[in-house]
Amino acid sequence: MKVIPHRFLPGQDLKKSCFQFFKDQNNSAFGGAAIVSAVGSLSQAHLRLANAKATVELMGPFEIVALSGTLSLDGVHLHIALADQEGRVIGGHLMDHCIIHTTAEIVFMFLSEHKFSRELDLRTGFKELKVL
Repeated sequence: MKVIPHRFLPGQDLKKSCFQFFKDQNNSAFGGAAIVSAVGSLSQAHLRLANAKATVELMGPFEIVALSGTLSLDGVHLHIALADQEGRVIGGHLMDHCIIHTTAEIVFMFLSEHKFSRELDLRTGFKELKVL
């Protein structure tokens, strides 16, 4: 196991940047990763809400109050909770086009004893985590 902190910059796409960082850091020693800690802000958010097929796009700014999930070479599954200027919180499945406002400081835990992959689960209709 290896823990690596990283700061992403304004204007970057949060989901794409996390996936690219995982791929850039990955080698044969690591079969997957998880988010340990995350703080920062978004200027816009793109989420899939619970049990919804459609997504919502929201204009910020928003504070990132939580981010969690898993990363594999097959893709990422991340959930995020965001607070607006009045402290209202919304959360859901992190989609592409969540744009970092000032910063995103994320701590990744790279796993050497487990390999993650994502496979279509016919029961859910989604690519779900498989731990090898």
